[in-house]
Amino acid sequence: MVNRYRNAVIFGGSGFIGRYIVRRLAKTGCQVVVPSRHPGQATYLRSAGAVGQIVPIAVDIHDDQSVANAVAGADLVINLIGILAQSGRNSFEAVQHQAAARIARAAKAAGVRRFVQMSALGADASSRSAYATSKAQGEQAVLSAFPSATIFRPSIVFGPEDGFFNRFAAMSQTAPFLPLIGGGNTRMQPVYVGDVADAIVAAVETEGTEGKIYELAGPRTYTFKELIDLTLAQVGRPKKCTLSLGFGMASLLGGILQNLPGQMLTADQVELLKTDNVVSGAKPGLTDLGVQPTAVEVILPTYLDKYRIGGRFTQPVSPAS
Repeated sequence: MVNRYRNAVIFGGSGFIGRYIVRRLAKTGCQVVVPSRHPGQATYLRSAGAVGQIVPIAVDIHDDQSVANAVAGADLVINLIGILAQSGRNSFEAVQHQAAARIARAAKAAGVRRFVQMSALGADASSRSAYATSKAQGEQAVLSAFPSATIFRPSIVFGPEDGFFNRFAAMSQTAPFLPLIGGGNTRMQPVYVGDVADAIVAAVETEGTEGKIYELAGPRTYTFKELIDLTLAQVGRPKKCTLSLGFGMASLLGGILQNLPGQMLTADQVELLKTDNVVSGAKPGLTDLGVQPTAVEVILPTYLDKYRIGGRFTQPVSPAS
């Protein structure tokens, strides 16, 4: 891999997707700075590079000067910061719109060569979902400040540390059933986290990707129900352990649960599930960056086995059970 950058700054680098990108960029030999509210929680990343190569630092993404200090001297900035639920001052508007704009402005002012913004499939300024609206506004703000930015819109990202399959697998250990919101008919194209990281690194290492929007998805489309069934099969529970829950009831339930610790479900997440999370076909994707998408069925057994009834070395049940 060619070392095109000396100093990379990755906002959200200690998160689920970020750790994979940090490791890949460290292999190119560049210095990687990981700004974080809690830099102590990012120290585990240091082992992914040489001594002193990966540097966690403190940053307040709501403060112009703090962000400017973080990107000073960088030639590559990647913004992966995102939230699935709002809490306190970390609203969708503040984190996924205003903070994205602030980081892009600071990067441009600092003379950064390349900027990458992580968005999401379904980003839509006219959506009834505050999450989807803020993602779209974040894209627009980034491109306004940094027109050559490269934007990525992944579907649900899966991998050992994900918050989708792990959540439902954990729930299956104690809950009598798993909810199929909207009947489980929403279509999705889960994309492997390693493929997302490979795509981002390929984009910043390749000329001609500037200013483009990429839609990242796996090789197959599933319904929400099919993904829940795959999860149940891996943990050794039959498919009958599900319960269909209409959007109206789910929204009411989300309105209650979003105010409780953990925010297991929010009304906005229910709103998101009303729209399919699949590629449009109008934008370039993984294969355009030389990345072959990995199937869910290949990866799930490598990390959901820890939730399996009887232990990880028992055989999973057939998806047809």
